[in-house]
Amino acid sequence: MRVVTGLDELTTRAINEIESVGIPSVRRHTQLAITSKRPTIERPRDLAPFFEHTQLRPEATYQSVIKLCTEATENNFRGVCVNPAFVRDAKAQLLGTNCLLVTVVGFPLGANLSSTKAQEAKAVVEAGADEVDMVIPIGILKSGDYKRAFEDIRAVVEAAGHIPVKVILEMALLDEYQKVIGCLLAERAGAAFVKTSTGFAGGGATVEDVRLMKGLVGGRMAIKAAGGIRDFESARAMVEAGADRLGCSSSVAIVSGSA
Repeated sequence: MRVVTGLDELTTRAINEIESVGIPSVRRHTQLAITSKRPTIERPRDLAPFFEHTQLRPEATYQSVIKLCTEATENNFRGVCVNPAFVRDAKAQLLGTNCLLVTVVGFPLGANLSSTKAQEAKAVVEAGADEVDMVIPIGILKSGDYKRAFEDIRAVVEAAGHIPVKVILEMALLDEYQKVIGCLLAERAGAAFVKTSTGFAGGGATVEDVRLMKGLVGGRMAIKAAGGIRDFESARAMVEAGADRLGCSSSVAIVSGSA
């Protein structure tokens, strides 16, 4: 396993602890969505293929979601990310385009019952979602109940079927060891991505966290940085650190050079 400097001991400890409670590995190669050839980011427009143009505010309206989809297709963004209530609306707007429709499950707290998350995942896939971003049960992970946290992720992955799942770890709320454990559990549960943040927990993506994720699971999982990415330099830094996707509400301002 390739790890970044200083994480070898933590990673070995995490693997041993995970295996000691009987957590299996059910990795699915079909879930992989890694950018194999990474373009050089020289100007703001080069970031367009990385962006998931995002509108997850509780006050988001139908009109704001339609605008989001229009902006995403006009700027050739990789996808849009909307709340479950707007999946069918966004799907209708994106028909005939190459823009992915991403939605969220157990958002933003991750504290739902696992069965509820699984049902929600199944429902949004049936409604047309191309990818699902789920929030882990943060308190359960922090309590050290790693088997239950694994089962929560696994329930959503199974419910989503062939649809890729991103696991939001909410890195700002975890210590370094918990970040390592979270990444490894997401991988073992068969998810496609690890994701830094919801943007609702007082902290967003950091270059250090993206590097940590890249060092732990890069090459086997994709990485999504989200939360607090508001200008070209910070977005480019995330990609250079290893991010395959950028969840961002400032996408248009960034690629147009006005951010």
